[in-house]
Amino acid sequence: MRDQPHFARLLLSAATVVILAAAAAGCQTMARSSGDVTGSVGGPLGARAEAPAGRDARTPIDGLGERYRANPRDPDAALKYGQALRTNGQRTQAVAVLEAATLANPGNKPLLATYGRALAENGNFKLAFDTLSQAHTPANPDWRILSVQGTTLDQMGRHDEARRYYASALKIVPEEPSVLSNLGLSYMLSKELPKSEETLRRAYSSPGADVRVRQNLALVVGLQGRFSEAETIVKADLPPEEAAANVAYLKQMLNRSEGSRQGAQSEAASAPHRS
Repeated sequence: MRDQPHFARLLLSAATVVILAAAAAGCQTMARSSGDVTGSVGGPLGARAEAPAGRDARTPIDGLGERYRANPRDPDAALKYGQALRTNGQRTQAVAVLEAATLANPGNKPLLATYGRALAENGNFKLAFDTLSQAHTPANPDWRILSVQGTTLDQMGRHDEARRYYASALKIVPEEPSVLSNLGLSYMLSKELPKSEETLRRAYSSPGADVRVRQNLALVVGLQGRFSEAETIVKADLPPEEAAANVAYLKQMLNRSEGSRQGAQSEAASAPHRS
């Protein structure tokens, strides 16, 4: 993903999630993203090709890898190496490292939390949810883990359940923008676009909102056919070159959504009628 615009890399779970969300939306657009996973869906959340590491990223990862290989049972070494692999886009390798570490250190909650996140990023949503359930307790819930669990449920199409997890997270951290962003994308996946926009605007109004929230809001606004407004949102406070790249990527996603919608309509029209 390193050669794609900043917009594509930051969408709450991933470009794959955004494309799935766009296809699910099935609405009129002008021609139509996970994290912790964005929150949600986005977030993502779907598997992506692992990106090659540059020289600067490679050196610290190599050092952490050497420390891990010297003692694979060391939970701190495995945790740091696994996190570095995730950051570098090497998701499959991160899952393998963290899986081995959790087996060697059963009950280590920081390891379980990171392993669960890595599984979600790699598209293993059911196992991710189950793993994250072991990473905290009802007596001591972690709102970040609750939010990621919500994104995994959204990816499995269990939107009502996902929203209960977001609600639990928001009881701990009211109006937390990352959780609201995930909730907004959850509504997007179930085609409730006005509610999605309303939720994402709440997230966007928070002083703690980051660029992912803004891009998610732009996406939902664009899905409703208001591309000029979406373009204004996506370009805000960005250098001209990066703003142009983000607008181009937004157009690409909107066009892809429209193509998916028209393709579904064409298939329906050509299908035999059944009594």
